[in-house]
Amino acid sequence: MASRPHAVHVRAPGKINVYLGVGRRHDDGYHALATVFQAVSLYEDVHAEPATGFSLEVDGDVDVSGVPLDDRNLAMRAAKLLAQSADIDSGVHLRIRKGVPVAGGMGGGSADAAAALVACDALWGTELGSHRLHALAARLGADVPFALHGGTAIGVGRGDELTPALARGRFDWVLVLSEQGLSTPEVYGRLDVIRSHGEAVADDPPPSLDVPSAVLHALRTGDAHELAPVMMNDLEAPAVLDRPDLELALVDGVRFGALTGIVSGSGPTLAFLCPGPDAARAVQDALRSTGRDALHVHGPVPGARIIG
Repeated sequence: MASRPHAVHVRAPGKINVYLGVGRRHDDGYHALATVFQAVSLYEDVHAEPATGFSLEVDGDVDVSGVPLDDRNLAMRAAKLLAQSADIDSGVHLRIRKGVPVAGGMGGGSADAAAALVACDALWGTELGSHRLHALAARLGADVPFALHGGTAIGVGRGDELTPALARGRFDWVLVLSEQGLSTPEVYGRLDVIRSHGEAVADDPPPSLDVPSAVLHALRTGDAHELAPVMMNDLEAPAVLDRPDLELALVDGVRFGALTGIVSGSGPTLAFLCPGPDAARAVQDALRSTGRDALHVHGPVPGARIIG
């Protein structure tokens, strides 16, 4: 077993959903999903240090006032799950610096959990390997396995059954952030209500959905112009229903030069696909001129990695 470090720094990315198809709600409360994740250059940094118990502190470039510091925090749960699974009696102090918006639909909490798994595995010298870490990640939430691996991936089932997707080149995105978050369960619930009013609910929803081949082909070509018209998010309608300002921003982003824009995940973060870096910077500046908080990022980027 390798010698244990005195401290470990792990960086994990936020994600956007390039495509998100949502199936009917099952009796267990979950929905079948077909999604394409892309990890983007907006990061969470987790520092793990030896301790007698388990503790956590959080700061960051985003509002962290609503981030819990107890077992409701996914990073704390990740550390304890790994300790239990590997029969470790040591503790850890986690310092998290957040760069991904809280409750923004970009998987910041999941990135924290993935980073905590990698950091504690290195700190304690457990050497669980990628397969066992993935299994632990899947127990913590549907987005955690992707944050572990990064890149671009297809997620089916609950979104945690991952298959790497070939994505050539670089995609440039402008993100519009929001001070007010959206509750993921409430957005899914609103989608169920919309669908129940529009058509009969299937008695036996399919256990999984498929990502359209046109989306996968566009990613393989690396052509933003080809990807733009096939991007889609079933959660966009219920998110915009609660937040009409999102629809106005989507219109403005395209008017300013983006190829298209969608709500990312359950929102409220918006992701605008741009033709390239220069166009993305122009869209970012134009959106900022309207008073919106806009960031230029790119993807795909790697998943949770030890730094230094």
